[in-house]
Amino acid sequence: MSAPDVEPFLRIEGVSKSFGTFQAVKNVNLSVSKGEIFALLGGSGCGKTTLLRMLAGFEEPTSGQIFLDGRDMANVPPWQRPVHMMFQSYALFPHMTVAANVGYGLKHEKSLSKEGRAARVAEMLDLVQLTQFAHRKPHQISGGQRQRVALARALARQPKLLLLDEPLAALDKKLREHTQFELMSIQERTGVTFIVVTHDQEEAMTLSDRIAVMDKGEVKQIGSPTEIYEFPQSKFVAGFIGSVNSFEARVISRDKGHLRLDVPALGGEILARDVAGAAEGQKVSLAVRPEKMRITKDRPDTPNAVAGHVKDLAYFGKDSLYRVILPGGLVQAHAVNARRGDEGAFMADWDDEVWVSFDPSSAIVLVD
Repeated sequence: MSAPDVEPFLRIEGVSKSFGTFQAVKNVNLSVSKGEIFALLGGSGCGKTTLLRMLAGFEEPTSGQIFLDGRDMANVPPWQRPVHMMFQSYALFPHMTVAANVGYGLKHEKSLSKEGRAARVAEMLDLVQLTQFAHRKPHQISGGQRQRVALARALARQPKLLLLDEPLAALDKKLREHTQFELMSIQERTGVTFIVVTHDQEEAMTLSDRIAVMDKGEVKQIGSPTEIYEFPQSKFVAGFIGSVNSFEARVISRDKGHLRLDVPALGGEILARDVAGAAEGQKVSLAVRPEKMRITKDRPDTPNAVAGHVKDLAYFGKDSLYRVILPGGLVQAHAVNARRGDEGAFMADWDDEVWVSFDPSSAIVLVD
């Protein structure tokens, strides 16, 4: 992935969009650097696709401004913007060959001769490794190959900004995982700025340099995948990105760089990493990722340990997910599966008595 530049390449300032009385996008402010892969992540109806369509020029903002490479995009029609959009359906012409599909948008490029257009098509097919399929029709190639044809067509006109609307949604899981890395490689080679709209958290985390998490038309948090996952700023973001165990808590005091919390569901006092804005006596939320929860047969030497018993378990091959009943509720914990014959490795079954623990540094305190 490309490292973001200092100066923003795309600036969205106070952008809102209403359809009648419904406000689809609410006062969005964000900046994207040149050469960055930036994801708009959220569930259905969160406003991410409406925002993408405003970048493309298919919708006009009700208020606010969009600047691309220093130019105000107000009143600039879609066909005059240095932007191309790759749709979820790919929208390939079934009667055209792969090469003809890739070159379709170049027909009216007056700066290119016939030979120049052919050379550009050949360059794009080589970029997406489809040269040998140039004369096939879309129905004669795989879903992943059709996705790459759509990408080559989008890049053929050399846009400054490429918008990808759920680009991998039509692919099966294994092909989707493979194609994610292909997209990253192509973006690295071209240097084109990508804006990716997706509802898939894993896709956003894998593809993106940074992510904007959206809900009900608003941006809830912007950050790198690590920042979004490890340091969520709200209960919504913590719950939307991955799985999380969440508990009601109250701040007792600060203790050597940690917060001492009263967490009834975990049986009493718990230590968590300190956060700004948390005051003594304040009600907060405590969140711990399942993979941060350790599960053992014997009590561990840590202040954050609670006894319980296994209610359910699910085997995933390399690890298992345990649902453990504690005195005040149910938690989820991951454990790496032991190889047959390993000594001392953790194994548990339904109704077994276990201990669940976690490090204070793994406990996320949310004050929203």
